[in-house]
Amino acid sequence: MSTQSTQSTESMIDPKLDFAIERFIDAPVRLVWEALTKPEHLKEWYMPRAWGRVVRSEIDVRPGGVIRIDIAVANGPEVPNLGCILEVIPMKRLVWTSMLFPGYRPAVFDDIPITAIMTMEAQGTGTRYVFTALHRNEADLETNKTSGFYQGTEIAIDQFVEHVKSMKSTDAKK
Repeated sequence: MSTQSTQSTESMIDPKLDFAIERFIDAPVRLVWEALTKPEHLKEWYMPRAWGRVVRSEIDVRPGGVIRIDIAVANGPEVPNLGCILEVIPMKRLVWTSMLFPGYRPAVFDDIPITAIMTMEAQGTGTRYVFTALHRNEADLETNKTSGFYQGTEIAIDQFVEHVKSMKSTDAKK
């Protein structure tokens, strides 16, 4: 596993190509990490509920590992979403891309590829969480904004925050 990052996410963001969404989560980093890295949790928040559902999720949290989050929109067909984990720094950073399939195999598909960077750090009793989507070019970013991808990502992140808070509530009852 990678233990160091050579560049901070903030220095990599190009506003012409990328977007970042930041949230403060009133829960410890360990719960945020668990919600990002366990398939049973991904199913709870990844797809905006009003739009559809996650039908299958799988994640092997190691460089080269699989990240699969297949979705279904309304009553439509299942849509596969398959990617490759690039970097894992437990409780701090998870990076994956749709440009590669698991095992670093080149990907071929008809969608706009992204590299997703999720960072988290303790702030008081909570966690600062940042999701960043890196795009190939300005046209890909614009397509993702106008297609609803950006809006869906914001909704999913808000669902993520609520899910982590519910995990905290359950954790406190133990």
